[in-house]
Amino acid sequence: MPNVFGSPHKGSEPRHEQVVFCQDEASGLRAIIAIYSTALGPALGGTRFYPYGSEEEALTDVLNLSRGMAYKNALAGLDHGGGKAVIIGDPTTDKSEALLRAYGRFVESLNGRYYTACDVGTFSEDMDLVARECGYVTGRTVAHGGAGDSSILTSYGVFQGMRAAAEATWGSPTLRGRRVGVEGVGKVGHRLVDLLREDGAEVVICDVSEAAVARVKARHPEVEIVADNAALVRSPLDVYAPCALGGSLDDETVPVLSAKIVCGAANNQLAHPGIEKQLADRGVLYAPDYVVNSGGVIQVADEIGGFSFDRAKTRASGILDTTRRIFALAAEEGVPPAVAADRMAEQRMSEVGRLRGIWLGGH
Repeated sequence: MPNVFGSPHKGSEPRHEQVVFCQDEASGLRAIIAIYSTALGPALGGTRFYPYGSEEEALTDVLNLSRGMAYKNALAGLDHGGGKAVIIGDPTTDKSEALLRAYGRFVESLNGRYYTACDVGTFSEDMDLVARECGYVTGRTVAHGGAGDSSILTSYGVFQGMRAAAEATWGSPTLRGRRVGVEGVGKVGHRLVDLLREDGAEVVICDVSEAAVARVKARHPEVEIVADNAALVRSPLDVYAPCALGGSLDDETVPVLSAKIVCGAANNQLAHPGIEKQLADRGVLYAPDYVVNSGGVIQVADEIGGFSFDRAKTRASGILDTTRRIFALAAEEGVPPAVAADRMAEQRMSEVGRLRGIWLGGH
């Protein structure tokens, strides 16, 4: 099992603050909530509903995802720490009102240390049900006072990061005339295709869902379709955009990748430490996933205080400049962009988090 409680040695990264296992036998709920850090504020991150093969697999995923959320929220400039939750099961068959409301009661029991939202397998309508038992929910439907689908600004932010990568690689912040391979055209990926086509990019797609592919093909008949991710990464590409589940960049993928840029919406795209160096050694510019896909968390964070789409979109536009700064720091320090992004996030968590030690009195 992952080492949650091991004693970190000097100079190693912090451990998770809190990991909660939740079970309600009557509804079938089996969930894990992981809070990585509250240094910047209450942890914020989505709830993933997925048929994990084992509890160990689910725990590993939620620990990685919650850590990623801490870094994502830090670089997005939010006053939120990192957290994530996973519900073990098939959302198409196991999801129910009772299960979601039971889950909401567990989130409520954390008294605001963790705010939840949508992720893979959950939708705004699900958050409406969770919110019937819990006040620490965002990403709700417009009808219930929320901002609605966060994939709108997620895809917008990925596109801004891709523009920054194009500028660093080819000298201009546009994808016009470039061939972009989008792996996964679900909630975020199909919107990214819209933005790429508007910008004049040539687009190639793949997805395990025939319905998702058909939706894109109906809207953009000119889009090319390949059988799977293996075919996609081996095809001639300028940009590879992983927008499905994580771990798509591994020891088998990187050596055959033809793209000069990797920039997509998936979380935890690097299968293991060291992949970022492999990409850099091959001259592939990697736009760190948790930076460019932060548009969604920017949207749901804005909802907590009363949502304004224009305000949230303006903040998501800043992903362009943040990605530029990361590339500049990486070049200056001679490190891969993933390392530069981590350093920037850790600096903010350290500097701002330190202020929490200044006692305000009266509490």
